[in-house]
Amino acid sequence: MLNGKTIVLGVTGGIACFKVAALASMLKKQRADVQVIMTENATKFVTPLTFEQLTGNKALVDTFDRNFVHSVEHIAVADRADMVLIAPATANVIAKLAHGLADDMLTTTVLACRCKKAIAPAMNTGMYENPVTQDNIETLRHYGWEIVEPATGRLACGTSGKGRLPEPEDLLEVCLHALSHEKDMTGKRVLVTAGPTQEAIDPVRYLTNHSSGRMGYAIANAAARRGAIVTLVSGPTALKKPAYVNTVDVVTAEDMFEAVMRYAPDSDIIIKAAAVADYRPASVSDNKLKKSDDALSIPLERTKDILGTLGKEKRKGQFLCGFSMETEHMLENSRAKLEKKNLDMIAANNVKEAGAGFQVDTNILTLITNDGETALPLMSKDAAADALLDAILKRM
Repeated sequence: MLNGKTIVLGVTGGIACFKVAALASMLKKQRADVQVIMTENATKFVTPLTFEQLTGNKALVDTFDRNFVHSVEHIAVADRADMVLIAPATANVIAKLAHGLADDMLTTTVLACRCKKAIAPAMNTGMYENPVTQDNIETLRHYGWEIVEPATGRLACGTSGKGRLPEPEDLLEVCLHALSHEKDMTGKRVLVTAGPTQEAIDPVRYLTNHSSGRMGYAIANAAARRGAIVTLVSGPTALKKPAYVNTVDVVTAEDMFEAVMRYAPDSDIIIKAAAVADYRPASVSDNKLKKSDDALSIPLERTKDILGTLGKEKRKGQFLCGFSMETEHMLENSRAKLEKKNLDMIAANNVKEAGAGFQVDTNILTLITNDGETALPLMSKDAAADALLDAILKRM
């Protein structure tokens, strides 16, 4: 996803340096050209050789390295950089960058960069919360830097608090968000639903389905990476909340209905990928139902039709896409749903096809509109999400 992109990875003198070695490896696996620049203090924690082996590039430390005799190296690096990420960033380097001080290879290079810049502060809580540090961070934000908020937890100094460097996976997402896709959805408000709902029978049991939420989360991620303002209404899942997305957690179909109706009026695109319960118990027992030798019958009642309501209330210019998971007559059933619920598109799949069901990382979608059908091949849900968004943008 980062093929052809050059990322300058600035590493400063903090114990969290060890995490950045893993990040460098992840960036390389995404086919990025990773240029590590280290401060002298950073080399006390991790050797330059470590990063050189991981990235295939010489780790730069000394501005006056005589091997650069044929070029002004910090300018050459700055010119080819698509992004700068400094992680971990000490209070000292944050202060330097906030005030334009350039006295080593890292700060002189960054001062010459015109690309996207992000910085991940990592330090003792007292240092991080010091008003001077906070002022410096705000100064960087004023100049267009993205500030990656530190995590809260146990610190190297033995205390607990805010100041931990986020995990490498989180730092990778910062780079993917910035560089992995053209920002062709900038300014568009996108509402996505994902996951199952849970309908209580008693305080212990509930009715649900096999949805993992992966397709909806992939769509939310893809839209955010393309610059959209994304709200994800999610039923209970085991998935990590996507970065750069406003995630609204719900449990029941009624919860999801209320959340969707709250955000729908301001949304330009609505994609209903959640597997919402069509029925719920007509009454919920206050106590656990005890088993007996007799059969048990649970009366059910219909839940509110979220997609149908959205279709009725769809405003001009709003794009509404539903999902249809079938086991037979997929095209006929899905096209009937498209027309009945006043949708602009429906993404259909057959759970009996290998690779298209619940709890897998792939999908096989057929995109259906009033004037045609587009059958997509088996692909990852991330790729399917982008293909779906491409189709929606083309029709809008």
